[in-house]
Amino acid sequence: MNTALTRFAALFALFQSPLLLAQNFTGQQQLQQFASKAKLEFAIESNFHTGGPVGLIKLQNSSDIALAPGRGNWQIYIHAIRKLTDAVPSGLQIEHVQGDLHRITATSGFKGLAAGQQLELRFIASSSLISFSDFMPRAFIVAGSLQPELFANTDSEQLSQFVAPFAKPEQQLRYAKPKPDLYPIATASSRFSQNQLVNEGDLTSQAVQDRIMPTPKKAVYAKGRTEVNSNWQINFQGRLTTEATYLQQQLAAAGLTLKSQSGVNEQHQQKIVLMVDPKISGAERYQLDINADSILIRGSDNAGAFYGLQSLLSLIPVQLSKGVASLPRVSVDDAPRYRWRGMHYDMARNFHGKDVTLRLIEQMARYKLNKLHLHLTEDEGWRLEIPGLPELTEIGAKRCFDLTEQRCLLTQLGTGPHASGSGNGYYSTADFIEILKFAAARHIEIVPEIDMPGHARAAIKSMEARYKKLLAQGKTEEARRYLLSDPADKSKYMTVQSYTDNSVNVCMESSYAFIDKVVYELQQMYRQAGIKLNTYHMGGDEVGVGSWEGSPACQALFAKNLPAVAGVADLKPYFVSRVAAMLHSRQLALAGWEDGLMYDKLNTFNRDQFANNQVIANVWDNIWEFGVGDRANRLANAGYQVILSHGTHLYFDHPQEAHPEERGYYWATRYSDNARVFGYMPDELYANADKTRDGEVITDLEALIGRALPALEKPENIIGMQGQLWSETVRTATQLEQMIYPRLLPLAERAWHQASWEGATADSKRRDADWQHFARVMAQRELPKLSKAGVSYYLPPPGAVVIDDELKANSSMPGLSIEYSLDQGQSWLPYAVSATEGIKVKSNALAGGKVWLRTKSASGDVSRVTTTD
Repeated sequence: MNTALTRFAALFALFQSPLLLAQNFTGQQQLQQFASKAKLEFAIESNFHTGGPVGLIKLQNSSDIALAPGRGNWQIYIHAIRKLTDAVPSGLQIEHVQGDLHRITATSGFKGLAAGQQLELRFIASSSLISFSDFMPRAFIVAGSLQPELFANTDSEQLSQFVAPFAKPEQQLRYAKPKPDLYPIATASSRFSQNQLVNEGDLTSQAVQDRIMPTPKKAVYAKGRTEVNSNWQINFQGRLTTEATYLQQQLAAAGLTLKSQSGVNEQHQQKIVLMVDPKISGAERYQLDINADSILIRGSDNAGAFYGLQSLLSLIPVQLSKGVASLPRVSVDDAPRYRWRGMHYDMARNFHGKDVTLRLIEQMARYKLNKLHLHLTEDEGWRLEIPGLPELTEIGAKRCFDLTEQRCLLTQLGTGPHASGSGNGYYSTADFIEILKFAAARHIEIVPEIDMPGHARAAIKSMEARYKKLLAQGKTEEARRYLLSDPADKSKYMTVQSYTDNSVNVCMESSYAFIDKVVYELQQMYRQAGIKLNTYHMGGDEVGVGSWEGSPACQALFAKNLPAVAGVADLKPYFVSRVAAMLHSRQLALAGWEDGLMYDKLNTFNRDQFANNQVIANVWDNIWEFGVGDRANRLANAGYQVILSHGTHLYFDHPQEAHPEERGYYWATRYSDNARVFGYMPDELYANADKTRDGEVITDLEALIGRALPALEKPENIIGMQGQLWSETVRTATQLEQMIYPRLLPLAERAWHQASWEGATADSKRRDADWQHFARVMAQRELPKLSKAGVSYYLPPPGAVVIDDELKANSSMPGLSIEYSLDQGQSWLPYAVSATEGIKVKSNALAGGKVWLRTKSASGDVSRVTTTD
């Protein structure tokens, strides 16, 4: 009876409300008031549901405006990385639009939502949801011709404001069947146990200060120290003017103001000499000698001299004592392990600006990385101004709410409805030329990627808008010139990222005219920067299955009886061959992602069909149980140059530990921390197969995938390795840097230096000792330098236990400051790193019964808070 009365009262209130809507919002102020007061919230109920993960969308009407029953003129749009469908009839329905954009609408069965009431919509997700960053911000509501309005509570990067906690196993773990998720969620106590190993032993501060990073091939230390002050000067060969200027600037930033003079035979005693020595063989090799009154840096080439001065700079303390840098006396003979030591950065999905790009280049130079792979285009954005094609940036670099996509692309990835939202922007040609020059001065090559034929929605929609505009002006031939899509194409497909229209039509000549135009303009930008474009990255990955099957243009191509183009299966190699030939005529190397150069899991395209001197493959997909983890060897053996880019160890968009509050995707591995990157063995491909994606230990890889694995027959074709940062969940520059750093440092270590512990079976004892030292150098020397350079970085939460009222804490990076709170964060106290006996706390007197802890950087930034179990 009480329940019936309550329902009656709610319905009565709804229909008596003075602000009751007759189905529709009628004014902007009304819509804005509703969106600013109402709250939209998300939750995952269970990832273990047999029909797929079940979640909940709640709409709490905290406004004074009621939603009327039945269909209205309003729709709610949300960003969801998983494709969602409504689970049970509720009067509301979820419709997938494109990519991550979904629309919620009312049906005729909608019962209305009174002021002060709440409704719930259950959904089924296409895959597990275990992290706050699986949910995107900036949901919004639209109504008729009114401007869209953001739900205010979702307009935040604090995702916990609108996403419910992940507290239960079925919320925290990915699945229970057919195999369980074996990765436990990190806790303070599990971290404490895991951190014990790296905290063992004791290293003097001098041992930390005197390690060159990345580790050189050979370094012989002598007794005594060399005191460098501002009375010293820099002498250099004329060809090294750029390098000498860089060294002078970096020393000045460290607190040493040195004069610089061309010529290496000056009689000044206290000097740093920078020169190229023809007697030193091997590209990028250098020798560094720090003596009592002189420092000699000799390179086999300019790059070698530059890496020599970087080794010198790595020894300069972050804080000088009375204006003096005390350096070890050491003789170094060093050369890189690989000629390609790269970092991939995706600013196409979310654009983060020029400044953070320049900071990335600066830090890459410090750690001797030499290739910056810029992922300039994607489904969600085109990020480089191309003269003559203004639509690429006027439309393709901007996301907003425009279903026609004549003003902007569909909003994606938490941008929201406004063009001022996160993720928008691009490099102007002037910006890009500045970036090229800045990188070249630091011996870093910029490798541009224009991703096609898949992942090309931004370009496709921009050229469609161009087509319609010119067609309206009667310029039919010009309108078709760079068109990337066939208006009559009826092909049906759905990509991994939930797009149905992102494949360039490879059967149209206008597609190749577009690529040629872009390559030409890229070459012009490089020439204006005074350097040469050497490599063009075509992307080529993850083309939607079913692309081109319904295209009349492709049927016409098949009818021409061209060699090796008989059907849809021949179109991808046809496209790559056309692009390769175009690049060869421009004296460019071709690069692509591995699956863009393969027919299927096992068979590569015939390398002989490409005339290019180099065809480079980024090998990324190494989920071991899927049976494609041997592609690096297959491609290298087939004559391709291979860059190891493996998802299990080198994807920096993955979380840094297994925890819902960690940002990132987890398709290749549940997490990838600094130690995992450090332990990667590029020369021992199969030895990296430690666990399946579920977390099951791999003991026999061939038994796991059911076939023999090819050996590496042409090791000379493994030309390097590269870290990857994809930015679907990375909307701000700070988030970007916290995903890259400090994982970039162990990446650089492995790309430059082959450790003695590497092998088909790693020497774990020596590896652990090496990691102990490396982790301390990172925490105590390199992170403070990053802070001084204005770079943000990830701080790992500490490990901690309370046993018999004694708090013990540690960090995965020994030397980081740890703070603890006994009053739930109202005040913080320093935890003494050297306190081997711990700190006395009275468990029964703690606020909430737990100790709160965090790590803290030299610049005052703090990690996320953890609590004792």
